[in-house]
Amino acid sequence: MSDIKDAILEYVKEEYLDEDDDGDVTYDTKLISGGIVDSFSMISLKRFLEMKYKIQIPDAKATPEAFDSVNRIVELLKEFDVK
Repeated sequence: MSDIKDAILEYVKEEYLDEDDDGDVTYDTKLISGGIVDSFSMISLKRFLEMKYKIQIPDAKATPEAFDSVNRIVELLKEFDVK
Protein backbone atom coordinates (compact mmCIF):
# COMPACT_ATOMS: atom_id res chain seq x y z
CA MET A 1 0.00 0.00 0.00
CA SER A 2 2.90 2.38 0.51
CA ASP A 3 3.50 2.42 -3.26
CA ILE A 4 -0.09 3.55 -3.78
CA LYS A 5 0.20 6.18 -1.04
CA ASP A 6 3.43 7.48 -2.55
CA ALA A 7 1.94 7.63 -6.06
CA ILE A 8 -1.09 9.61 -4.84
CA LEU A 9 1.04 11.92 -2.70
CA GLU A 10 3.39 12.59 -5.61
CA TYR A 11 0.45 13.36 -7.91
CA VAL A 12 -1.01 15.80 -5.38
CA LYS A 13 2.33 17.55 -4.94
CA GLU A 14 2.93 17.83 -8.68
CA GLU A 15 -0.57 18.92 -9.65
CA TYR A 16 -1.80 21.09 -6.80
CA LEU A 17 1.17 22.62 -4.99
CA ASP A 18 3.75 25.22 -5.83
CA GLU A 19 7.29 23.88 -5.81
CA ASP A 20 8.10 25.48 -2.46
CA ASP A 21 4.99 24.04 -0.71
CA ASP A 22 5.43 20.29 -1.16
CA GLY A 23 7.55 19.65 1.95
CA ASP A 24 4.59 19.99 4.30
CA VAL A 25 2.24 17.45 2.70
CA THR A 26 1.95 14.00 4.29
CA TYR A 27 -0.42 11.04 4.02
CA ASP A 28 -2.64 12.68 6.67
CA THR A 29 -2.61 16.25 5.33
CA LYS A 30 -6.14 17.56 4.82
CA LEU A 31 -6.43 17.99 1.07
CA ILE A 32 -10.01 19.24 0.68
CA SER A 33 -10.71 20.84 4.06
CA GLY A 34 -7.13 22.20 4.07
CA GLY A 35 -7.70 24.01 0.78
CA ILE A 36 -5.08 22.13 -1.26
CA VAL A 37 -7.64 20.42 -3.51
CA ASP A 38 -10.83 22.19 -4.55
CA SER A 39 -13.94 20.62 -6.06
CA PHE A 40 -12.66 20.97 -9.63
CA SER A 41 -9.29 19.49 -8.70
CA MET A 42 -11.03 16.63 -6.92
CA ILE A 43 -12.55 15.62 -10.26
CA SER A 44 -9.12 15.48 -11.88
CA LEU A 45 -7.78 13.51 -8.90
CA LYS A 46 -10.68 11.05 -9.26
CA ARG A 47 -9.92 10.69 -12.97
CA PHE A 48 -6.23 10.10 -12.22
CA LEU A 49 -7.12 7.31 -9.78
CA GLU A 50 -9.55 5.71 -12.22
CA MET A 51 -7.02 5.73 -15.05
CA LYS A 52 -4.03 4.62 -12.97
CA TYR A 53 -5.82 1.78 -11.17
CA LYS A 54 -8.31 0.90 -13.93
CA ILE A 55 -11.38 1.33 -11.72
CA GLN A 56 -14.63 3.29 -11.79
CA ILE A 57 -15.35 5.32 -8.67
CA PRO A 58 -19.08 6.06 -8.47
CA ASP A 59 -19.87 9.72 -7.90
CA ALA A 60 -21.64 8.78 -4.67
CA LYS A 61 -18.33 7.46 -3.30
CA ALA A 62 -16.28 10.44 -4.52
CA THR A 63 -17.06 12.68 -1.57
CA PRO A 64 -14.92 15.43 -0.08
CA GLU A 65 -14.57 13.27 3.03
CA ALA A 66 -13.28 10.30 1.01
CA PHE A 67 -10.73 12.51 -0.77
CA ASP A 68 -9.63 14.59 2.23
CA SER A 69 -6.26 12.87 2.71
CA VAL A 70 -4.06 10.33 0.99
CA ASN A 71 -4.90 7.83 3.73
CA ARG A 72 -8.63 8.30 3.16
CA ILE A 73 -8.19 7.90 -0.59
CA VAL A 74 -6.33 4.62 0.02
CA GLU A 75 -9.21 3.42 2.21
CA LEU A 76 -11.58 4.20 -0.66
CA LEU A 77 -9.37 2.34 -3.12
CA LYS A 78 -9.42 -0.75 -0.90
CA GLU A 79 -13.14 -1.02 -1.69
CA PHE A 80 -12.11 -1.62 -5.31
CA ASP A 81 -9.42 -4.18 -4.39
CA VAL A 82 -6.60 -1.86 -5.38
CA LYS A 83 -3.40 -3.15 -3.80
